[in-house]
Amino acid sequence: MTDAARDLVQRYYDAFNAQDMDAFLALLSDDVVHDINQGGREQGTAAFAAFMAKMNRCYRERIVDLVILTEPSGRRAAAEFTVLGEYLVTDAGLPEARGQTYRLPAGAFFEIADGKITRVSNYYNLQDWIDQVRG
Repeated sequence: MTDAARDLVQRYYDAFNAQDMDAFLALLSDDVVHDINQGGREQGTAAFAAFMAKMNRCYRERIVDLVILTEPSGRRAAAEFTVLGEYLVTDAGLPEARGQTYRLPAGAFFEIADGKITRVSNYYNLQDWIDQVRG
């Protein structure tokens, strides 16, 4: 079961890196819960798709140095990684975008059921990101 969970999370990040939003969203359950770093909780693939549309407009990001951890039942997984990014368009409430690049350690926790991701909780140090884009 843990191989299936590991494979699912790997496919999630592969689709993210390929900017294949159809494949990315297809890995999520219809009622997926998304815990946004230092933000709220959203539910459903439509909300996740809207979040990703905004993210893809404001940022160009790639996940590297990915390490995926699973527990024996395959119902939970975690990932540690580095985000390599470029800040393209100013995101509300954040510093002005001028094409700044950043390298940000991050992590995520997943819940999995019936071969789909049912929860994604993302974590990174927002102040570190702000410091990097402010220069």
